[in-house]
Amino acid sequence: MSFGENLQFLRKQKEITQEQLAEQLEVSRQSVSKWESGTSYPEMDKLLQICSMFQCNMDTLMQGDVSSDFAEDVCGYDRFQNRFIKMITAGVGLILLGLSVMTMLAGMGISESLSTAAFFVFLIIAVMIFVVMGMQNERFRQKNPVIQNFYGDEEKERAYQKFTVRIAVGIGIILISVLFVLIGYEVAEEIKEEFISGFFLLMLTAGVSTLVYAGMQKSKYDIEGYNKETNPSPERRKRDELKGKICGCIMLVATIIFLIWSFSTNAWRITWIVYAVAGICCGIVAVVLSKDDEKE
Repeated sequence: MSFGENLQFLRKQKEITQEQLAEQLEVSRQSVSKWESGTSYPEMDKLLQICSMFQCNMDTLMQGDVSSDFAEDVCGYDRFQNRFIKMITAGVGLILLGLSVMTMLAGMGISESLSTAAFFVFLIIAVMIFVVMGMQNERFRQKNPVIQNFYGDEEKERAYQKFTVRIAVGIGIILISVLFVLIGYEVAEEIKEEFISGFFLLMLTAGVSTLVYAGMQKSKYDIEGYNKETNPSPERRKRDELKGKICGCIMLVATIIFLIWSFSTNAWRITWIVYAVAGICCGIVAVVLSKDDEKE
């Protein structure tokens, strides 16, 4: 939109006439009319006054689209994304929490079978959350393939500030947990290693969950990225299908290795590392096959 179109839009949003706007800016009505028609432009002091009056950014006013700041979330995108992010974060946290509980139970002398069963309870709940939210997310994207960008610049800036704080907090918690382990093994020899490891995993759960929540909240504001994902090009659709197939095969192989290794050695407390390695492999596949996405 041009400056004149933006000014006219803002004026109508405030429900004021050209005469009223001219009076507030201490100019003639003809001047306002010329600004809106694009035949002339106001001086810098008037531009600053207009930005202050309508609480808008000068760059957006001059060459952007101020109407995007007044768009409405008609499909409930923000509400759904907030719920989706919280549930996915909870799922990730439950898996790590399950590992913490399993490790601590082992330190209390509970049998490996019961400790592992406790972990699987957390894992099953997490998987159910992922399945339900994944299906709901897919359904939401099918019903709303295109979202109008209704987030304003100020709202995005506040979200970015929160993102930086959350990232710092998440990293800080993880570093503190590492420090605790180093000190714990050094000065508390009477404490079982399982308790130290369990507490480390609890701290890791909090740190990783914070990082996951921060990253997903930041990506929520990328409406353009959402629209590209829900309306992919044929080439990107093929790459996404390939990523899904490869990651599916990786996780299937990981499950087979996990079961064979666990039942043959009864080392349930360490065989879960197979899934961590599989997750890293899937991440590498996603990065490699997504290199061309930004070019589209």
